[in-house]
Amino acid sequence: AVTHAWKGIRVTPGMRRMLPVAGVAAVLALVGTPMLASADPQPTGGGAGGTPPSAVEDYAYPNADRIQRDQGIKLIKGDGHITLATCDASAQQIKVLTVQGPSGDPQGAYCFKASATSGYLSLELPRVFELETADHPISADLRPQDDPTAPVKTVNVDKKSIKSVGEGTAGGAPTELLELRVTG
Repeated sequence: AVTHAWKGIRVTPGMRRMLPVAGVAAVLALVGTPMLASADPQPTGGGAGGTPPSAVEDYAYPNADRIQRDQGIKLIKGDGHITLATCDASAQQIKVLTVQGPSGDPQGAYCFKASATSGYLSLELPRVFELETADHPISADLRPQDDPTAPVKTVNVDKKSIKSVGEGTAGGAPTELLELRVTG
């Protein structure tokens, strides 16, 4: 039996009981929906040359110039899942050892924190001789330091392992680390 007519819609007693629930669900759906932003592909002016600054993420490493000046490592870009960290023997880290001294690196060891099972970081770190992992396997791209045109060599380091590279191997030449990737 129909008990109420509302602007041409017949509302039964069962429907009337469901209206408050449906209203709450609709409000929650609207409130829970993230606000999406989109960049207009056609610049509208402003800024130098009539083009506004890009809103596209370039993945540049934050404070890279300061880090290079203070710590001697050039961090270029990444996805944020591998970050430079303070070396801590109790932490689960990726550790990169470099030749230390006047012709090498001032620091000798660099540690990185992996916050996911995949990630990448491009960098330039000379005189690398060892890669150590803890809780994540990695791959690393290396190149002979004195020959920027030489092909890049990729090495894989299993979880909880150490891999000698460059000067860390018998007869090895100075080697530059170009990219780290977490692979699992």
